[in-house]
Amino acid sequence: MISLGTVPLDGSTLLGYRADPVGEPRGAIVLIHEIWGLVEHITDVADRYAAEGYLVIAPDILSGVGVDPEVGAELQRLVFSADEKTRTDAQPLMREKMAPSHAPEYAAYAVAALKVAVDYLDAQPGVNGRIAVTGFCFGGGYSFALAAADPRVTAAIPFYGSAPEGTAIAAISCPVLAIYGRNDPRIVDGVPALTEAMLDAGVPFEAKIYDDAGHAFFNDTNTTTYVPDAAADAWRRSLAFLATNLD
Repeated sequence: MISLGTVPLDGSTLLGYRADPVGEPRGAIVLIHEIWGLVEHITDVADRYAAEGYLVIAPDILSGVGVDPEVGAELQRLVFSADEKTRTDAQPLMREKMAPSHAPEYAAYAVAALKVAVDYLDAQPGVNGRIAVTGFCFGGGYSFALAAADPRVTAAIPFYGSAPEGTAIAAISCPVLAIYGRNDPRIVDGVPALTEAMLDAGVPFEAKIYDDAGHAFFNDTNTTTYVPDAAADAWRRSLAFLATNLD
């Protein structure tokens, strides 16, 4: 694995973390961060995928609205603090920093930026059109969105992401492996309807739900949410899914 660190994706303002495999890539991955932004956990996941043979770009789609990696890491620390007062006091700051990402125009910006990441990967030697997307929470929702918006995506692995609305599901043209923790009712309660909608749209779809896990169970930097056994199994499933659909 070779980490090139942060690279420009559009020649100017959009940056992303790039991790390269040793030798010819088995394919490429757009890796979409959580609401905390392009923090160390995400760059570590990018490195792990690169070590498995994939060229990875993790675009930074939150720094432009005020949540750079330093801000995101501090917010995560405050929100998951063991001290209740620290958690409570962090809520106004959390709302302030995350407000721009909830604005209606932000979604259009984010999908456009993610398509730039696909452009970037599509132009790299050895990729040959083999491009997957995966992401976590905020990034899981945008994994669905990118799969719907860009037919060049040939596999999608959203982790505990909100499902797309309206006609977006019918626009997905690639297989989807969606991964959840049972103790995440806001997201998991919608899985049966999502499964039915995927079936109706003819999208190859599998949902894996871990009974002993909740939201953000894959994030090994968050001791409050991390579930090692579920995370390890989800990693194995993700690699198998990529091997089936990209190799």
